[in-house]
Amino acid sequence: MGEIDYIRVFFASFTLWILLGCSIIAFTVTLERWWYFRKIRFHPKRFLEILGKIATLVSQGKADEAMQITHGLTGPIPDIVRTAITNRNRSKVELDELLTAARMEQRLVLERYLGILGTLGNTAPFIGLFGTVVGIIKAFHDLAVSGSGGPAVVAAGISEALVATAAGLLVAIPSVVVYNIYMKKVKEMATNMEVASIRLLVVLHGGR
Repeated sequence: MGEIDYIRVFFASFTLWILLGCSIIAFTVTLERWWYFRKIRFHPKRFLEILGKIATLVSQGKADEAMQITHGLTGPIPDIVRTAITNRNRSKVELDELLTAARMEQRLVLERYLGILGTLGNTAPFIGLFGTVVGIIKAFHDLAVSGSGGPAVVAAGISEALVATAAGLLVAIPSVVVYNIYMKKVKEMATNMEVASIRLLVVLHGGR
């Protein structure tokens, strides 16, 4: 029995085409989220420096200058800072609620497209398994039609059918790993947003 012709198997199996599309989607989402998290990288020391400047300017009634400090900064933390400065004249309770709402909105942005990776990680193995089952059915059908060839023909067909399962795992495993890595980043950023909100409340309403 010769080696498996993977190119022929690929073109003969529609499930492998589906898994190819899944792999392209997973790679695209991974790349997009990597670029996004790279842009919003959080630096605690830098934030404390910015927060100190903002506190000084706000106490001096220079809110516009405090807002200008955040210009050019992207990500959830700068957006929360801008929300706090814009609504600095509201009561502490109202500002706390606004910051909570802002954190919830930012978390949705952080988790954008990650559900796709989670879904692919869960479904890709089943797609591959489906392709394997279809391939095994086809192998036994071909054996029944030909009436000859014996176990060698069935073994060849099954070995080719198992390629679909391997392909499904090849898509699923990296998707799950990347999903878990990015979800860890989301949780870290959510914690940083909460810490930033508390510090902003203290800075803007600590003396009231």
